[in-house]
Amino acid sequence: MRGRTLNDAFIILDEAQNTTIAQMKMFLTRIGFRSKTVVTGDVSQVDLPKDTKSGLIDCLEFVDKIKGVKISNFDSSDVVRHRIVRDIINAYDKRKK
Repeated sequence: MRGRTLNDAFIILDEAQNTTIAQMKMFLTRIGFRSKTVVTGDVSQVDLPKDTKSGLIDCLEFVDKIKGVKISNFDSSDVVRHRIVRDIINAYDKRKK
């Protein structure tokens, strides 16, 4: 991916919670002219080693201040799987508080 500029592209980064800060920076700095980029991830499902900060969590701390960047957050009400999945997510969220 290094050295590439992705012009005229629709770029999707899925499972972004498992990127490192360096990987996320490398990905985001490939965006070219007339491109759209979507980054998806769930910050509650990071599989990185404990001492490694998620690139998604890191970039969410500042990218919303950049003109042209939009962030959409979803919660358990957006779940499209079985109803019980929403209840499981809510139970985990209550347990963390």
